[in-house]
Amino acid sequence: MVGIAALCAAAATPAAAQEGGLYIAGAGFSFAQAAVQALKADRVGQRFFLLVLPPETRALQTIAAGPIAAVRERVLAAGGVLYVCQRDVDSGKVRLATLVPGVIAVRGWPPAGRAQLPENARDLSGENPATLPASNEALRRLRSTCAS
Repeated sequence: MVGIAALCAAAATPAAAQEGGLYIAGAGFSFAQAAVQALKADRVGQRFFLLVLPPETRALQTIAAGPIAAVRERVLAAGGVLYVCQRDVDSGKVRLATLVPGVIAVRGWPPAGRAQLPENARDLSGENPATLPASNEALRRLRSTCAS
């Protein structure tokens, strides 16, 4: 289910057309592998998205050093947006306080039986839409991967 995934679906908005893909580190792909793929596929300055799942979230910790920290800094300098799943924060697998500034915890789809998104809505209550992909397909993949 999870792997390096570049989502290049037809864009719903002009902003989505100008964004890069969504890449996922975890479940067989290291942070470095996903980051290098993103850096190769998306042009510099084009916003792209990198979701990092445990245990690859070690690369996002402030104590990460050496080559992995250098790759992380290249991602940020190139316009990458770093995400972790809110479910991993809630479970204690990821501690936001140990991560570099700017990492965003994103929520997945609500569990069955809970209130879903209102019709035609993209954002869950309290989210900053500016931090999310403009592409509906990329946002769907992000939420699906982070679902409980």
